[in-house]
Amino acid sequence: MNPIFDTARARIAALSGHFIDGAWRKGSGATIPVLDPARETAIGAIAAGGADEVDQAVRAARRAFDAPSWSAMPAAERERLLLRLADLVEENRDELAAVETIDNGMPYGVSRMMAVGSAISAIRYHAGWPRRLTGETVPMSVPGNWHGYTTHEALGVAALIVPWNAPFAITCTKVSAALAAGCTVVLKPAELAPMSGLRLAELVAQAGFPEGVVNVVTGTGVEAGAALVGHPGIDKISFTGSTATGKAILHQSVGDLKRVSLELGGKSASIVFPDADLARAIPAVAMGIFGNSGQVCAAGSRLFLHETIFDRFIEGLVAFTQKLRVGPGTEEGIALGPLISGPQRDKVMAYIEAGKAEGAALIAGGDAPSGPGYFVNPTIFVDADPSMSIVREEIFGPVLSVMKFGDGDLDDLAARANDSIYGLSAYVWTAHLGHAHAMAKKLRSGSVKINGSGMEFALPFGGFRQSGLGREHGRHGVEAFTETKSVMVGW
Repeated sequence: MNPIFDTARARIAALSGHFIDGAWRKGSGATIPVLDPARETAIGAIAAGGADEVDQAVRAARRAFDAPSWSAMPAAERERLLLRLADLVEENRDELAAVETIDNGMPYGVSRMMAVGSAISAIRYHAGWPRRLTGETVPMSVPGNWHGYTTHEALGVAALIVPWNAPFAITCTKVSAALAAGCTVVLKPAELAPMSGLRLAELVAQAGFPEGVVNVVTGTGVEAGAALVGHPGIDKISFTGSTATGKAILHQSVGDLKRVSLELGGKSASIVFPDADLARAIPAVAMGIFGNSGQVCAAGSRLFLHETIFDRFIEGLVAFTQKLRVGPGTEEGIALGPLISGPQRDKVMAYIEAGKAEGAALIAGGDAPSGPGYFVNPTIFVDADPSMSIVREEIFGPVLSVMKFGDGDLDDLAARANDSIYGLSAYVWTAHLGHAHAMAKKLRSGSVKINGSGMEFALPFGGFRQSGLGREHGRHGVEAFTETKSVMVGW
């Protein structure tokens, strides 16, 4: 085994406590064990934070926000600090990837390229915004001589609540966007995969950010998360996670009208037209649902295949899927790691049983490997019906539901793809330029990707309907941490 995992395990064992006002604090003494999902063994423990620790962190963030060392910091200096942080993440890339693999379960190659690679890209992208977050000069129509302009001012203290499925990448995206806008932050990592967030705190301190600008409180969502959302000192909440939790956060924020961004669930459609490049589409569609063991909000979990290519596509899809190795992410050649926990595995297996009971035809997977670890083999259902739970509900596991379409109206096809409470992502495979642009317009989804997939930090990301509120990435993602101020100057 790669010796980097020994280094990562030692680092994980040493990570404990909360990072508040530039220092590590033990908290109340209560702890929460953290498990390796591939082996079901404890790798460490985190402090079980609650209202007291959250209050300390929010107060520290408020002091830092008001202090001239941050509030009056030149934009170029904020840019320099963010670039320094990105350099430190890159310098520690192998270790951070190993920490993520042990803590979350994703294969090491994926962790190194996707989790840490995306984090580096996100920080460097956002580092460019402090000097570019400009307002505009507005022509005035009121009587007299006036100069009108707008500015974007940092909201204040931001609560960042991140999920367990891609914790390091999402953490770095949120933290860097908030800091680029001039906010200070309190981060609450997911208790199931918190270690890379704690490691980031060490790198933030090493980069030279003023004390209190970045704070980390660990604990459960019920205790630490709820205390953070409800704290009167929080100005902005940025949450990524389940739709149910997002609704609860939105409800809790109403009392003092906190600004809220929610990136929630999805049940994304992939549509393959008969003129698509199947050699590219088949592996992309497969990894679009099976990548990260299906634990991706934008996973293409509903597949619509044109009837003339259905049999050929399914044959290739099953053949590709059967070659995917499932196992611990620390091993060579692994394509799919474990699900995050026992309850998550049980939930996914329950959906698979429901799919069979509702009449869908299981043609691949549908079982869990024997032995330790929360594994589920990649699973494909055909003859799926829109009324089935496997088609309508977010499973958050490696389960694909496949349906046919014919040569009918594109409006009918779009209506089938849009038949969901969600609207996060959609994927279209076609060589027909008209079909590509028509479907991009008709699909009710926050993002539509034609003949490919991936994440571009310059493009906003977020969802329609119950997939969330607001956008991350791009100008929209940074401005979400600001208020717009209008100024009129008479002369």
